[in-house]
Amino acid sequence: MNPIRKSLYVMVVLLFTAVFIAACSGGSSEPVAEEPAEAEAEVPAAEEPMEEEPAAEEPAAAQPMEETTLRWRTRPDNQAEIDVYQSVSDELDGEMDGVTLVYEPGGSESSSYQDVLRTELAAGTAPDVFWIPGTDIADFATRGLIMNLRDMADATAGYSDADFYPGPMFHLTFNPETGNSGETLWGLPRDVSTFALYLNLDLLAESGAPDPRELAANGEWNWDSFLEVAAAIDALGDDIYGYGQNAWWGPYGYWINAAGGGFYNDDRTACGLDTPESIAGLEFESRIYNEYDVAVPYGEDSEPPFLAGKVGMFQNGRWATPGARSSANFNWDVVELPDGPAGPSNWLFWGAYVVNANTEHPEEAWKLVQELTTAETQGKIAALGANIPSRVSQEALDAFLTFTPPANNQAFLNGLARNPETEGPLWAGSWPEYDAIMGPAVTAVLNGDQSIDDFAATICDEANKAFNQ
Repeated sequence: MNPIRKSLYVMVVLLFTAVFIAACSGGSSEPVAEEPAEAEAEVPAAEEPMEEEPAAEEPAAAQPMEETTLRWRTRPDNQAEIDVYQSVSDELDGEMDGVTLVYEPGGSESSSYQDVLRTELAAGTAPDVFWIPGTDIADFATRGLIMNLRDMADATAGYSDADFYPGPMFHLTFNPETGNSGETLWGLPRDVSTFALYLNLDLLAESGAPDPRELAANGEWNWDSFLEVAAAIDALGDDIYGYGQNAWWGPYGYWINAAGGGFYNDDRTACGLDTPESIAGLEFESRIYNEYDVAVPYGEDSEPPFLAGKVGMFQNGRWATPGARSSANFNWDVVELPDGPAGPSNWLFWGAYVVNANTEHPEEAWKLVQELTTAETQGKIAALGANIPSRVSQEALDAFLTFTPPANNQAFLNGLARNPETEGPLWAGSWPEYDAIMGPAVTAVLNGDQSIDDFAATICDEANKAFNQ
């Protein structure tokens, strides 16, 4: 054999022998090969408890519910009323799972509250739920600013429109596209209220004037006896006033309504401020300021001087009760408004909780509206003095009579029962525009800057511009 070829042959034989010996004598390779097989055999036994553990721990392992923040707003009359709604918000916040409530008090009796809301709605910064006066429902609804809750309400077990006073619900369920009521739901009424005269009983006793509560009980409480009492109290001093009211449509509207007039014609499609009855009511009120001079100057806020003990009779709604309870350091009570030439009269005031049309949480917002208008929540608010429950319930009214002071809560219920004019939106026109024309014109008369004759000659030509042409 060739020496070179022989050497290669020997090397190949030696290499093959080494590989063969390593393969046969490497005992550690067998467990390595069997280890996966043993692990596979043990997997079923090992995995059974592992499969059960997640099932047993599933509730704990579930993702926590994402908290939803809802902002809501009312227009309180004073700090005491702010405290009422904050306490309600705090209680509901603890009861509504997955929802955090943020209460925002806002505005005053002026239209600025609604104007701010409109601006915020346009900017996308308005609250999810907010209260607006009954007069403004049509404006907000027809502008598409608030949500139609009808579908959600119809799907809610136990809900019924009939649980609330029919006057407010007529407007809250009015469909402007068809002209029919009952087809929509723009919100739920927070409350109802009427005017009363808040009485400073200490000034009344000092003046020697007849007690308006006794006059009312005897059917003798009218515009003439009202002037008698106001004049007697006003005579107590230069810093004492017999009467006070604030400068917005509600107080002066009472004098117009009680004379048999009103803001509109019968079907609310045109101005009614120039009728003989409306003019008679406004003329009498003008004499209170310009002839008898027994009232806080028109345009000044009458509540602070009343709470300071300087006003004998202050016209306001139930919402002023918390302030009187917390701040009046004198004996006080209430009496219904005096009967006018057309008989007893008052306003059935109401406002509604509505839902921002662009809220990101419509179902939660609807739930909040319901919670804010339950009998329980309304009872708490009524007990604290802010208003009268808006649910039709004799039990609720009976309970309302126990929420004192004032002692004479029946005065508010009398106002609710005796020919009140229901506050309502102007579906045939623009209430904000109408109010913007009417308010300054009435103010000019009550301040003595315009004669009642000039008012009568011009007011409806201007006010009718607010109606749909």
